[in-house]
Amino acid sequence: MLRLRKIFLLAIAMMAVLSCSTDEVDVSQLVGKGGVKYGGEFRLMSSEKITSLFPVATSDVYNQRISSQIFETILKIDFRKNKVVGNLVEEFTVSSDAKKFTLKVRKGVYFHDDECFSGGKGREMTAEDVKYTLDFAASGLALNEMSYLLVDKVKGARDFQEKTKEKLHEGGVSGIIVNGNEIVIELVEPFVGFDRVLTHSGLAVFPKEAYEKYGKDVIRHPVGTGPFQMDVWAEDKIVLKRNNNYWKKDSFGNQMPFLEKVTMTYAENKKSELLAFRNRKIDLVLEIPVEEIEYILGSLEEAQEGKTVKHKIESKNSLSCTYFGFSHSSKPFDDKRVRLAFNIGIDRNQIVNEYLKGEGYPCVNGFVPNMEGFSSERVKGHKFDAAKAQKLMADAGYPKGKDFPVLDLYVNTKKGTSMYLLAEGVRDELKRNLNVEVNLRLCSITERDDAISQGKAKFWRGGWIADYPDPENFLTLFSSDHIGSNSSTMNQVKYNSAKYDGLLKSSMKERNPKVRNNLFVQCDQLLVDDAAIMPLINDDFITMINSKVKNFETNSMEILDFSRIFIKEPKK
Repeated sequence: MLRLRKIFLLAIAMMAVLSCSTDEVDVSQLVGKGGVKYGGEFRLMSSEKITSLFPVATSDVYNQRISSQIFETILKIDFRKNKVVGNLVEEFTVSSDAKKFTLKVRKGVYFHDDECFSGGKGREMTAEDVKYTLDFAASGLALNEMSYLLVDKVKGARDFQEKTKEKLHEGGVSGIIVNGNEIVIELVEPFVGFDRVLTHSGLAVFPKEAYEKYGKDVIRHPVGTGPFQMDVWAEDKIVLKRNNNYWKKDSFGNQMPFLEKVTMTYAENKKSELLAFRNRKIDLVLEIPVEEIEYILGSLEEAQEGKTVKHKIESKNSLSCTYFGFSHSSKPFDDKRVRLAFNIGIDRNQIVNEYLKGEGYPCVNGFVPNMEGFSSERVKGHKFDAAKAQKLMADAGYPKGKDFPVLDLYVNTKKGTSMYLLAEGVRDELKRNLNVEVNLRLCSITERDDAISQGKAKFWRGGWIADYPDPENFLTLFSSDHIGSNSSTMNQVKYNSAKYDGLLKSSMKERNPKVRNNLFVQCDQLLVDDAAIMPLINDDFITMINSKVKNFETNSMEILDFSRIFIKEPKK
């Protein structure tokens, strides 16, 4: 009996050791193949406060850059091959009529350990979790900002949204069906680009238990399947720690991720961020002010003495557009003539050359940047014509700017950034050519969006980076269906055109690539002709990274993936 008891206790002890070995890994002791190094800390800064790390409530790039390290998408884009591939869903098929998508859910993927689970241990993700996530994303709950991705596309999504303003209902969306380890999604109309929608970070998978435990506070309690999990969320920083149970391995069979932790702090301004990089306190800079470039790394003398930071600069054409938005529902921008005057009354080339020192590309066509499936050069953009702009203003009742209100231009940036210089350029051009007074009002994204929703902002800086590489992702922004939607980023200008809506809906049904392209071009041309917004510049996504950081890659959608990078200190 005594012997049996000893054997039993020994078995319990061994189980405890094994369980600890899974969760408590000394990363520094791991040895990687192919030159990979485990351990180390990757550091970066953000110019905006992180406010939400819940996928369906995370609509700006600053929040997404952190949430995408914690959560994972259903499908993903292989940027090297420019195609959609599996992720949490390992494979998918599309019916011949492009109305049914069948997804096979990957096994062996576990949610992070969290108090929302029984015993605090993360459980395996299932097809039910994928359905729950998609149901939530189609709901009418105030927390959800992603309904535009699914409503009117998926069968039953519109009805489900209307019924779920207060709480979720059992059964979910009728067109999202669990069949064993598979998810079947039935669409209202054919949509050949729907697989790209499923790569959206706002549809990243989360467990039902997290929302049921934390409710609205789930935005600060992220529970995903990603390579990193929340460790510290403080006023001055966010620290992510390695997910030791992560399912992915690299081509050498090394378990990812390789970093021990990721630390993000906040930049007081761009100069402080650059100084932090120069002093080796951070490893990455995402936006470099043109006027600071020659001073970033110190003097030539310091470089010759080996005191400057060894670094790499990467640049990719960004699928993005920076524009200024108008409030169509209030004066003076309810008048199309004023919106047109603003568009042709500024010299975009002058602003890029003089204020941005040649950085960026003036929007000489429309809103949508050139990409596969879209010929941007076919869109005839606004051409600078001060005399014509002045006549439009006079016809609208504002000759030489007389009686035109002083405008506050809400710009979510800080002094010293390219966005600040761009705003200065537009302000000066409007004063010079139209005698219009504009005050720059620097603010956070949240302050800007609040001012728009409250009707205080008439004129503001906007920007859109592709959530998935398809023209529809840009153009759906101005569908009248999204006026007053629960997404704070959708159709803030309140553009309303039945013709535009019709063309956009036709493009989503169209399966012929050439015809689809034509419909997209017509949509973008309407945005120009109606002066819906003021398209300003397309840009490059430029990153500067410490050379000790290996495997870092950029892409045209400005998505950051820290799962593959590792730190390799240079030899001294």
